[in-house]
Amino acid sequence: MSQDPVRIATVTLSDTRTPDDDEGGALLGELLRAAGFSVVSHAIVREDLAGIRGVVEALVAGRSADAIILTGGTGLAPRDHTIEAVAPLFEKTLQGFGEAFRRLSWDQIGPRGILSRAAFGVSRGVVIIALPGSPKAVRLGVEALIAPTLAHAVALASGRGGHHGPKAAKEPG
Repeated sequence: MSQDPVRIATVTLSDTRTPDDDEGGALLGELLRAAGFSVVSHAIVREDLAGIRGVVEALVAGRSADAIILTGGTGLAPRDHTIEAVAPLFEKTLQGFGEAFRRLSWDQIGPRGILSRAAFGVSRGVVIIALPGSPKAVRLGVEALIAPTLAHAVALASGRGGHHGPKAAKEPG
């Protein structure tokens, strides 16, 4: 029995990107589709704390996506508000995602890899992932971390599988 693909809403966070030059967002969608996921929507949102939070809250409430992947705004610049916008929405935070992302980034770019605030959390059963905006970071995040784990994470977060999912029928004994 085959399962429906994980439905993902993608969001580019930028004060300057447009649909014509949103390289990170375009690559994110391309890589997710190639990995077998369904990208159900994409938006470009200004790097404004309330605006980012509002878009994420609406996507979670709308239930049209199993996961939301944001790209951009995870650095240290004054305009980077992604983590401040989404972290208060997290009911569960998976620190290991950010740790793994920074470790893998170290291999690619050296000590500057620790300056990323990539994050992963769950809000009302919806997985939310925040990646840096560069195409190189998007590729790293999707290929090394998201593609191999997202379907399982969504099943666990939604209660549809894993350790606390539906109980298997007992075998006659």
